[in-house]
Amino acid sequence: MTKMANNPMQSAHAALRCAAKSKRSGMQCKAPAIKGKRVCRMHGGKSPGAPCGELHGRYVHGRQTREAKAARKEVRDLIRTVRQLAALF
Repeated sequence: MTKMANNPMQSAHAALRCAAKSKRSGMQCKAPAIKGKRVCRMHGGKSPGAPCGELHGRYVHGRQTREAKAARKEVRDLIRTVRQLAALF
Protein backbone atom coordinates (compact mmCIF):
# COMPACT_ATOMS: atom_id res chain seq x y z
CA MET A 1 0.00 0.00 0.00
CA THR A 2 2.85 2.45 0.72
CA LYS A 3 4.32 1.59 -2.66
CA MET A 4 1.17 2.98 -4.36
CA ALA A 5 1.19 6.17 -2.26
CA ASN A 6 4.80 6.99 -3.23
CA ASN A 7 4.29 6.38 -6.94
CA PRO A 8 5.05 9.66 -8.82
CA MET A 9 2.98 8.48 -11.80
CA GLN A 10 -0.16 8.21 -9.69
CA SER A 11 -1.23 11.76 -10.61
CA ALA A 12 -0.72 11.01 -14.32
CA HIS A 13 -2.84 7.88 -14.01
CA ALA A 14 -5.61 9.82 -12.26
CA ALA A 15 -5.51 12.78 -14.70
CA LEU A 16 -8.25 13.52 -17.21
CA ARG A 17 -7.64 12.07 -20.67
CA CYS A 18 -6.99 14.12 -23.82
CA ALA A 19 -10.17 15.07 -25.73
CA ALA A 20 -8.49 14.99 -29.17
CA LYS A 21 -9.79 12.38 -31.60
CA SER A 22 -8.21 10.80 -34.66
CA LYS A 23 -9.64 11.81 -38.06
CA ARG A 24 -9.14 8.35 -39.48
CA SER A 25 -10.23 5.98 -36.74
CA GLY A 26 -12.28 8.34 -34.57
CA MET A 27 -10.56 6.99 -31.45
CA GLN A 28 -9.74 9.31 -28.58
CA CYS A 29 -6.13 10.05 -27.61
CA LYS A 30 -5.46 8.35 -24.28
CA ALA A 31 -2.60 10.57 -23.07
CA PRO A 32 -3.14 12.51 -19.82
CA ALA A 33 -4.44 16.05 -20.40
CA ILE A 34 -2.46 19.03 -19.15
CA LYS A 35 -3.77 20.51 -15.90
CA GLY A 36 -6.49 23.07 -16.66
CA LYS A 37 -6.72 22.05 -20.33
CA ARG A 38 -8.69 19.46 -22.29
CA VAL A 39 -5.81 18.25 -24.46
CA CYS A 40 -2.41 16.65 -23.94
CA ARG A 41 1.03 18.13 -24.67
CA MET A 42 1.06 16.56 -28.14
CA HIS A 43 -2.24 18.16 -29.15
CA GLY A 44 -1.51 21.74 -28.09
CA GLY A 45 -1.97 21.75 -24.34
CA LYS A 46 1.52 22.94 -23.42
CA SER A 47 2.22 25.83 -25.77
CA PRO A 48 2.29 29.16 -23.94
CA GLY A 49 3.65 30.97 -27.02
CA ALA A 50 6.73 33.09 -27.51
CA PRO A 51 8.21 34.94 -24.53
CA CYS A 52 7.40 38.64 -24.21
CA GLY A 53 9.81 41.57 -24.27
CA GLU A 54 13.55 41.18 -23.96
CA LEU A 55 13.26 37.43 -23.40
CA HIS A 56 12.15 37.03 -27.03
CA GLY A 57 15.04 36.27 -29.39
CA ARG A 58 14.06 38.91 -31.96
CA TYR A 59 13.51 41.78 -29.50
CA VAL A 60 15.15 44.93 -30.88
CA HIS A 61 13.48 47.91 -29.19
CA GLY A 62 10.41 48.67 -27.09
CA ARG A 63 8.26 50.35 -29.79
CA GLN A 64 5.80 47.48 -30.09
CA THR A 65 5.45 46.63 -26.39
CA ARG A 66 2.02 46.74 -24.75
CA GLU A 67 3.04 49.73 -22.67
CA ALA A 68 4.29 51.71 -25.69
CA LYS A 69 1.14 50.97 -27.67
CA ALA A 70 -1.05 52.01 -24.72
CA ALA A 71 0.90 55.27 -24.34
CA ARG A 72 0.50 56.10 -28.05
CA LYS A 73 -3.23 55.37 -27.87
CA GLU A 74 -3.56 57.69 -24.89
CA VAL A 75 -1.77 60.49 -26.77
CA ARG A 76 -4.00 59.95 -29.84
CA ASP A 77 -7.10 60.18 -27.65
CA LEU A 78 -5.85 63.42 -26.07
CA ILE A 79 -5.12 64.94 -29.48
CA ARG A 80 -8.58 63.94 -30.71
CA THR A 81 -10.19 65.55 -27.64
CA VAL A 82 -8.21 68.79 -28.10
CA ARG A 83 -9.18 68.98 -31.79
CA GLN A 84 -12.84 68.47 -30.93
CA LEU A 85 -12.67 71.23 -28.30
CA ALA A 86 -10.85 73.56 -30.73
CA ALA A 87 -13.57 73.00 -33.35
CA LEU A 88 -16.17 74.34 -30.89
CA PHE A 89 -14.50 77.76 -30.66
